[in-house]
Amino acid sequence: MQNTIRISSWNELVEQLYEESWVPSIERFRSNFAFRGLSTSSYELKTSLVRLGGDYAPLEKHLLRNFRKYAHRDVVQNDSIWNWLSVAQHHGLPTRLMDWTYSPFIAMHFATSNIERFNEDGVIWCVDYVQAHELLPPRLRALLEQEGCNAFTVQLLTEGAESLSTFDELANEDFVVFFEPPSLGDRIVNQYALFSVLSNPEMYLDNWLEAHPRLFKKIVIPAELKWEIRDKLDQGNITERVLFPGLDGLCDWLKRHYSPRSTQSGVKGTNLHRLER
Repeated sequence: MQNTIRISSWNELVEQLYEESWVPSIERFRSNFAFRGLSTSSYELKTSLVRLGGDYAPLEKHLLRNFRKYAHRDVVQNDSIWNWLSVAQHHGLPTRLMDWTYSPFIAMHFATSNIERFNEDGVIWCVDYVQAHELLPPRLRALLEQEGCNAFTVQLLTEGAESLSTFDELANEDFVVFFEPPSLGDRIVNQYALFSVLSNPEMYLDNWLEAHPRLFKKIVIPAELKWEIRDKLDQGNITERVLFPGLDGLCDWLKRHYSPRSTQSGVKGTNLHRLER
């Protein structure tokens, strides 16, 4: 893939992630990229709905109907389908949504958080969501222009399409929307999260991006760099303890923080007292 960049150092990774973020008109750094970090570079950009397997597309409406039926009435701010989808995704229901972040460092975290995958290359996908939105159907594009923003909110997206069937029928060509979920909890807020949603539940985002190569780049993190990146992120407080507030996140962080380097890295063990704080 011609958009694939294999970095060779921490400094190069940071430079690539912040590339093209300078905006001359306002003399500020404002990136137009959404980031998604994965522990293995071969992973495809499949939604949890796709990963459900089988004839998954027709099941989408059944999953959502039953989620809305059985979920507590106060779990969403209003009855918008985009609110329901956001809550469902947040709690693990298979949906056509995909998690992204505005933060390159949080994407680094997800590319290096699974130490069982430290013998494999990781990856960070970078998608220019501002340019992606230039390909939207006129109805959605007009809403962004009227609001003077680059990404959708749930409220704005609801104005453009009140249902998934209406959303899918807005254009003959497949398109992708990036929207900010409501602040459902500290996890959403701390992860600086946004979601992508395709107009075709059967479409892989990889395939859509390959048809629009100017919109993305794929930064591969070599396996041999993962420990350095992980340790520097930990020192910068980009950890499970912060990104997943609560006892589960705390335990995940402590387990990883005190784990020795594997023999695959050429180190048979570590002195735990050097990790103590």
